Amino acid sequence: MNEYLTVAKNILLNNIFLKKQESIAIITDDSLQSIGEIFYETSVPLAEEALLLKMKTREKSGEEPPKQVAEAMFMSDVAICITEHSLTHTKARKRASENGTRVITMPGISLDMFNKGAITADYSDVETLTNEYCDILQSGEHVTIEKDGHALSLSIKGRTAIASTGVFRQAGDSGNLPSGESFIAPLETEANGKIVVDGAISGIGVLTEPTTLTIENGRLVAATGDAGRELLNILGDGLGRTIAEFGIGTNKSARLTGNVLEDEKVYGTIHIAFGSNKSFGGQTDAGVHIDCVVKHPRVTIDSHLLF
Repeated sequence: MNEYLTVAKNILLNNIFLKKQESIAIITDDSLQSIGEIFYETSVPLAEEALLLKMKTREKSGEEPPKQVAEAMFMSDVAICITEHSLTHTKARKRASENGTRVITMPGISLDMFNKGAITADYSDVETLTNEYCDILQSGEHVTIEKDGHALSLSIKGRTAIASTGVFRQAGDSGNLPSGESFIAPLETEANGKIVVDGAISGIGVLTEPTTLTIENGRLVAATGDAGRELLNILGDGLGRTIAEFGIGTNKSARLTGNVLEDEKVYGTIHIAFGSNKSFGGQTDAGVHIDCVVKHPRVTIDSHLLF
């Protein structure tokens, strides 16, 4: 247990920069209560006020927390969300960030991830690479992703790139931890083509066989194989099938494990997501957000070959 307390303390002081005069809310659920308690125990002597809130486990990523939890996030200087499903793309997270709360989300974090993989990265390196890719995204207009004879085109014109660096210094900073991704909300109706997803899908895990996704005018219209059928079922028939995100992994210590919190950070991968993106500059509020990780694609942003 002591090693986990040490890692939690390191995160609170060196990634989140928790100050003695600040308040912190630890948000957890039935499935990850034990990890939530580690952070709570560690934060008590480091903050002016520490609060531990446990809620019923949500059914999917992007589902809103209870209003009591949302209010605690809003009122705190720091909120750490240690939950099975992600609260990143929720109104509660967005509202808290806009009020100045530093919001750190750790969906599906495991004890294994405490001392292996992405959490062990040099976050100064992660921060540098993430910002470099964000600069390319910010100045770009058109993205082409190619793999195994298929191509998907996206428009990112006029959208704002987001750096998820794993470093939370300023009021209103938010993102995952462990982290390392540069991402943006593509225009919702201007994605067309096919993409081969061969890494992992949030809620499904590491794929044993690739699934090919067909996207027309920003909407997922077909997906092959068992994983594809499961993905369509998770997203539903409505706004959940709308293209939501294009992201680039920037953490060279991250592993492909089946936990999307780490999977989407793997260097050399990209991910696209479907569902909600209103919390980071898009227009869709779907109550679901599902990421699909692609290993080693060819990516071009305008005339710039990324990799």
